[in-house]
Amino acid sequence: MELKVYKDTVTAAQSICDTKLELPIEAEMLIPDYLPQVFKIVKCFVYLVVLQKQLAAGRLTVDGYLRCVLYYQSEGEESLCQAEQKLPFTKQVEVKPGDWGAATVLVSGETEYVNCRAVNQRRVDVRGAFALSVEALAEAQGEIITALSGGGIQQRTAPITGSRTVGAQEKIITAEESITFDEPPQIVLSTQCTGTVNETKLIAGKAVLKGEIRAEVVYRTAPGHTLLHTARQIPFNEIIDIEGADESCQCFAIVQPTGCTITAGAGEDEGENTISATAVLYAKVYRPVEYMAVSDAFSTECETELSQQQVMLEEVADVFTQQVEAVTTGRLPDENARIIDVMATPLPMEVIEEDGEAVLRGRVMAHLLCVNALDEIECYDKVCEYTLPRRYPRPAGEVLAQCYPSVSSVSARKVGEETSAAVTLTVRGLISFRSARTVLSDVQCTGPLERDDGDIALRIYFAEAGEELFDIAKRYAASPDAIAAANDVADTALEEPRRLLIPAAS
Repeated sequence: MELKVYKDTVTAAQSICDTKLELPIEAEMLIPDYLPQVFKIVKCFVYLVVLQKQLAAGRLTVDGYLRCVLYYQSEGEESLCQAEQKLPFTKQVEVKPGDWGAATVLVSGETEYVNCRAVNQRRVDVRGAFALSVEALAEAQGEIITALSGGGIQQRTAPITGSRTVGAQEKIITAEESITFDEPPQIVLSTQCTGTVNETKLIAGKAVLKGEIRAEVVYRTAPGHTLLHTARQIPFNEIIDIEGADESCQCFAIVQPTGCTITAGAGEDEGENTISATAVLYAKVYRPVEYMAVSDAFSTECETELSQQQVMLEEVADVFTQQVEAVTTGRLPDENARIIDVMATPLPMEVIEEDGEAVLRGRVMAHLLCVNALDEIECYDKVCEYTLPRRYPRPAGEVLAQCYPSVSSVSARKVGEETSAAVTLTVRGLISFRSARTVLSDVQCTGPLERDDGDIALRIYFAEAGEELFDIAKRYAASPDAIAAANDVADTALEEPRRLLIPAAS
């Protein structure tokens, strides 16, 4: 009898890139004439801004820039001032050869070191290195056997579940809103932005995303150390084209602010300012899928030759927005220092393993701006660690985490000689499980089955608890259904030890 093999096309996920690169930080920052001259360098921050990730022709191209922000104390009035410069970069990395479909690309990084030197009162030399991490998981089409028939074939099938990425797109957006200050700023020191997507809606080929960007402006209105804060919510409503998206899909979306500017009003609008924020809007659209695959087979009539393959699957396991607090305490190097402000920089998160479970751990750097006994401004850094209260019953290597931490609030205080800093973060994340399943890729009948049991019509087998009828039937080239019928067994696995009658295959 002819053996018939039925196949289906599945989408399998594979890691195509996982590498670390070093970006040099080399800048000559010129202080504009409208800013005071440099008396003392306080701190230089380096932020990563990724504008585009493109996978084509066996290469992954990452475009963006490093945003160098310099804080310094001015000469004479001893006030805190700020200057910044962008360092564009384009990096190309080789990816695993193949015909890849939709890809999830994760780019993160942190400053390895940065040194600043004032060449003169108008020029600052910045040197350092930035560690860039690039990881990509892409999808490829493959075939699996879903059913077999004919030739006395017996098969073991099992459902395999996963999530197929329909598409992942990014879009640079701009949103603006009016902003007012109690007093006109003399200088704006920073605009610390965070963003959230509050509503997602999928229609044919499009994702409609609504949310807001929160911009907190730090400024001063007069010379000195007094810093003021004001915040503004900037709403946005955007559409991203994603081919294949529809209402049956699910969407994970985040917004990552990349910059913010404040424009003073003119004419009749004098006194009314406009705050404009730019951001990268990211949307990943996916849908759950389930396939029935044949993982093992044998024939009661023919000798069979089996070929196996591993299918790598990615399944979305958790989508969350989690708030967490990170706290650190200790003494400052200068016991007489007075805290005038505090900022915070979230660092990339990582997946670690604790007691056989995957856990998400992160770090955030608190930057304490202080005035010492000499009336000079210092910046003291303190690292705060935190762990999300979410655990996943998988080894860390099987968990892919897209986590985007942002600072919601930060505070610091000094009581006696002890200083504490508390940072509240909002982490938005998508957790996927990666798993490999072994299934059959091919089945061949090589000839008639040769039996050595003569005229034996019935055997007795003493089975252990947990054994499966399919494995027992395969040992004797018998039908699992026939064994189940002869022994009045309803389940495929035995719950307790028992004696089984094994009828000979007809």
